[in-house]
Amino acid sequence: MLRMLRAACYLCRAQNCVPNGHIKIATAFVVEAEKACWHSPNNNRGFSRKSHTFLPKIFRKMSAQSSKDRPENLQFPFLDDDATISTVKESKTVFIIRGLPGSGKSTLARAIQDQYKDACKVISADNYKIIPAIRSSIPEDYSKLDEDLDNYCKRDISVVVVDDTHHERERLDQLFDIADKYQYEVLFVEPKTPWKMDCLQLKDKNQWKLSVEDLKKMKPSLEKDFLPVYYGWFLSKKSSEHLRKTGQAFLDELGNLKAFKKESKYFLPDEDPKIKLDLTGHFAKRPPGVLHCTTKFTDFGKALGADEYAQQEVVKASYGKAFTLTISALFLTTKTVGARLELSEQELLLWPGDVDKILPIDNLPKGSRAHITLGCANGIEPVQTGIDLLEFVKLEKAGNKV
Repeated sequence: MLRMLRAACYLCRAQNCVPNGHIKIATAFVVEAEKACWHSPNNNRGFSRKSHTFLPKIFRKMSAQSSKDRPENLQFPFLDDDATISTVKESKTVFIIRGLPGSGKSTLARAIQDQYKDACKVISADNYKIIPAIRSSIPEDYSKLDEDLDNYCKRDISVVVVDDTHHERERLDQLFDIADKYQYEVLFVEPKTPWKMDCLQLKDKNQWKLSVEDLKKMKPSLEKDFLPVYYGWFLSKKSSEHLRKTGQAFLDELGNLKAFKKESKYFLPDEDPKIKLDLTGHFAKRPPGVLHCTTKFTDFGKALGADEYAQQEVVKASYGKAFTLTISALFLTTKTVGARLELSEQELLLWPGDVDKILPIDNLPKGSRAHITLGCANGIEPVQTGIDLLEFVKLEKAGNKV
């Protein structure tokens, strides 16, 4: 088994699979709202997007209002950071703006519209005469709104903004389903106004003339952070396609490589070494939609350490912001094929300190498990890719040539 691992990891650097040893791809750090691009094995509703991937570079337009002049409550990476703005333009993103009536949601929606111009469509529940309230079921009033959202997504509008209170999980599930259907990333955004949770002030600011008591009924569901299935970096559509093609070229190259064929009896004992290895067929399970690198599996807040991770200032500040990831190698085992990431100092701040080990006694460098899954053999879940990469790292640390 160790012999196979050494051969596989060595070959992952072969030929032109990884030019100059490294590939750089731009992406964004965002939270998956619900069904993510490949969920954890404990979540069978895999999707595509999930949520949010970013990558530059398209053309850039000047914002209608510079970040220096923008009020503090409207300072977000997707409004101020050039790399993030370019990435959003190159991706398909649904912004879900949530908050109490009068908290500044419409102002935030207009700021996004001003930034992305013709690439953006805003859907406001106010325009559909949907009155915010605690409900036992989602009203039929949303049918027209959802029809318009579906049409915008069908047209591949780059940025779609949905402006509503979004205080009910059932309603959010409906939006996730539409985003998943068209492989959009979802980004949750809440106003930063000082009065966003002050029901006394909101009573005078909301256009529906809701009472303090009405507002208080909606407040609890908006006070608690909405944690995703997992946090991670999500590649843009263009970066995902490029990496998929690179991964396919890697498999094709190995299938014809004599040095690898000599090791095939350890790798695929049932394959005829005289013919090209069908590695594409072997790794038939491919992640749908955009590719991603998971940082923290949170399981909607139920996973150990989920709340603590989400509350870190660096995580909050990085949400929705574009990063450039570096791929240092491609690797494969009998179970998985993936891309190994080399995280920067800034990216390592977002990496949990308890995931880089297989056994409790393992002492591997932080970020050792950082990877993007490109494919799995039948019966194998994508979580195995990170475990396989850690095996490689342990071999390297032990002085084995990989």
